[in-house]
Amino acid sequence: MSYYFSKIIDCSFEEALNNVNEALKKEGFGILTEIDVQATLKNKLDVDFRKYKILGACNQPLAHKALTAEDKIGFYFLAM
Repeated sequence: MSYYFSKIIDCSFEEALNNVNEALKKEGFGILTEIDVQATLKNKLDVDFRKYKILGACNQPLAHKALTAEDKIGFYFLAM
């Protein structure tokens, strides 16, 4: 059993990233965060890693509706 979905496509990393952004936009999602894992690992640990991005996508109207119905629907961290 896999815990992820994968798809092999015939295009560059940058083109694939652009295609994902456009597809998300068409469905009403925006990118709130983008983490460049390759750059972060190089900067923090001085290790080389393949191109890898983590996108934090959100559909703001759906998020607002969900949070209005249940304010603890997402995860948050409060440090004291």
